[in-house]
Amino acid sequence: MEFYHIPVLLEECMEGLKLTSSGIYVDCTMGGAGHSREILKRTSPEGRLIAVDQDETAVLAGRERLKEYGDRVTVVHDNFGNIKNILRKLQIDAVDGFLFDVGVSSYQLDNPERGFSYMEDAPLDMRMDKEHQRLTAEELVNSASVEELSRIIFTYGEERWAKRIAQFIGEFRQTNRITSTGELVAIIKKAIPAGARKEGPHPAKRTFQALRIAINNELEILESVVADATIFLRPGGRICVITFHSLEDRIIKKEFQKLTGACTCPPGMPMCVCGHERLLKIITRKPILPSEKEINENPRARSAKLRIAERVLNDRKEE
Repeated sequence: MEFYHIPVLLEECMEGLKLTSSGIYVDCTMGGAGHSREILKRTSPEGRLIAVDQDETAVLAGRERLKEYGDRVTVVHDNFGNIKNILRKLQIDAVDGFLFDVGVSSYQLDNPERGFSYMEDAPLDMRMDKEHQRLTAEELVNSASVEELSRIIFTYGEERWAKRIAQFIGEFRQTNRITSTGELVAIIKKAIPAGARKEGPHPAKRTFQALRIAINNELEILESVVADATIFLRPGGRICVITFHSLEDRIIKKEFQKLTGACTCPPGMPMCVCGHERLLKIITRKPILPSEKEINENPRARSAKLRIAERVLNDRKEE
């Protein structure tokens, strides 16, 4: 299956990055290379791109699709959570822009073998990096305690029926191992009362989201990567982050706010002691949303939100 992914909010991201013909940019989630290709087109003739992806299939496809740009592009097989080490290994100490398109790609959703989709019966996997990750969704749902599963489904999926779903999973696995997405979907449907399944998204959507986030450690990585990327930004450089659900968006909003230097001392303190300094200014007070035209052409863009921040200080401090 060809690695395919329609770049979301493409024009908005290109404008947000303030591309220059000699800048260095990092696409931290290359995927189908749609954003990456556009960055390279618009930074000709000297712009450089570092394209990162943890999915080996994306890396192979991206190298092929971007090979016409020669040594202007470096494709890296790694998790963007390691961005500091990635850039240091490449001997890059200053960057003009970072782009993050967070979440699962169309290729990963549409490829049944990956186990991300609740619409196809497939092995329960959900790993974004099958080469380096060991924990699969199958291992998690069969080995985690009912209490831990309930916590994961409620926290990462914001699923009101989390406790009941976890209990039904626990009961099922007393006599059978859960090995496929189809089996898990059937359990979830039994757990959620019929009346609650009549409206809203697919009953398994939130649970599958929660498991995927837990398997790939997505939110914890997201919490640290904004600060890590900011270390390398030149003054005036931009960070653009596309998220697809409220948990991700809240994290990015919070991390941007932290780096604006807003005081975090408790109310009533006679003076500031937190020592926060202003590293970023927020460009998008409210997230940029896709147009109706884009949603009609690509329904998966519907929940996308783009937030942008800009580096403001001349002195960059590393840990």
